[in-house]
Amino acid sequence: MSVSERIYEEVKKLPEPLQAEVLDFVQHLASKDKLEIASEIEQSWEGLSLALAMRGMENEDIPSYSAKDLREVF
Repeated sequence: MSVSERIYEEVKKLPEPLQAEVLDFVQHLASKDKLEIASEIEQSWEGLSLALAMRGMENEDIPSYSAKDLREVF
């Protein structure tokens, strides 16, 4: 018997208000899983975006600044 079948058999034994709680919990787990997947996808896109934005910058000359370059303008 699969896990889902075992869960189904146990939930059938519960009164309806408790079945509703089980359903809420299952929906919570499903939405949590979707959020984690969405977060992983978003992190992948952020990494790609940063990599593309920084592409070629390693070959650029880096300006050198000194204390003389610091100014406060009001």
